Amino acid sequence: MLGAAEIRQLAESLDLRPTKKLGQNFVIDPNTIRKIVAQANLRSDDLVLEIGPGLGSLTLGLFEVVDQVVAVEVDSRLAELLPNTINRYAPTKRLTVVHADALKVRELPVKPTALVANLPYNISVPVLLHFLENFPSIERVLVMVQAEVAHRLAARPGTKDYGSPSVKLAWYGSARLAGSIGRNVFWPAPQVDSALVYFEREQSVANPELFKLIDAAFGMRRKTLRQALAGWAGSAQIAESILTKAGVNPSARGEQLTIDDFVRVASSR
Repeated sequence: MLGAAEIRQLAESLDLRPTKKLGQNFVIDPNTIRKIVAQANLRSDDLVLEIGPGLGSLTLGLFEVVDQVVAVEVDSRLAELLPNTINRYAPTKRLTVVHADALKVRELPVKPTALVANLPYNISVPVLLHFLENFPSIERVLVMVQAEVAHRLAARPGTKDYGSPSVKLAWYGSARLAGSIGRNVFWPAPQVDSALVYFEREQSVANPELFKLIDAAFGMRRKTLRQALAGWAGSAQIAESILTKAGVNPSARGEQLTIDDFVRVASSR
């Protein structure tokens, strides 16, 4: 397990200065790594996908439980260094590094069963949804994200945090908050609080048409669904007819609907 001194030494060897653009905030506390791994509910035979492994602190933590990790890293220096770090600290484990932009990854050399990652905060929701859409083999997810985003992902209907990310994730399965992470366990320390979200998949197939409906419903959050869905349906009158057919009050707002409600509306079009 890497501590603060080892992480800084690795960074110095690359003349690396963490950049906000790439969302580089490295976890330097081994106990936090153990907490993340414990909350992921991994099995020893899981094949874990890690996005943005950075200097390898979480990767090594994962290798205390599983034997194989595939890591997607956009920074060429980090992608090159990571295998050397794993060979030094966990030589019997199997690591596959994919040097790529996570949002452009459409295939992997293996089929991951779990996703565990400290996601870049500026693109965390798009990255999470992208991998759930493109890799149906992923059964469980544990991600660390900005606390505000974590609450949105795990939000329930009728709450202030409930929105498009909440409903889209609910399409794939069930999510819950899995703990808070302090700022002082990172280097450099971020300006926002962090939290863990745990997710279990129930639906393997993406639904682009449903997601268009969800985006439309929350695109004008303060308006009733009759108004908000006018563009999606073709007119406010047609939207009202579809909503009525689906058993949804046209005067309701998007944050009041469950994922099942949205599915009924999409099917009634």
